[in-house]
Amino acid sequence: MRFRDLCAIGAFCAATGLPTGAGALTVTLEECNEGADFIRNAAFSRDNGAKADEFLRRLEDDLVLIQAVPPALRWFARDEDDEAMLRVAAISVFAEPRGPHDHHREFLAGCRATVSAAAPAPGAPPVASLPPGR
Repeated sequence: MRFRDLCAIGAFCAATGLPTGAGALTVTLEECNEGADFIRNAAFSRDNGAKADEFLRRLEDDLVLIQAVPPALRWFARDEDDEAMLRVAAISVFAEPRGPHDHHREFLAGCRATVSAAAPAPGAPPVASLPPGR
């Protein structure tokens, strides 16, 4: 997929409110930190000469490869919404260049807000839990 196509997809998702990680995000707050670090490093790579097409192609290749790993064992990209959140942020690094720390801050704020919104209400029973001792 070419950079222009990825930018168009990212812009369309942002403009229409289609899932870009806001739906069923399955990451933790710690993973939000790690994802933000990845996005910051993407911006550093851009600043050091990485081309958008190459970086985004490698990201897509990685997202395809990671699908061979069971979702419970994956980092960040457990489902399509997680992948979309990372993909849209990576596209933004190249389509809307800002400083690496600005991209980091924006991703972290969006990810944390999504995780917080998806968190169960205080006192709500867990959705699933293992029996004691497991």
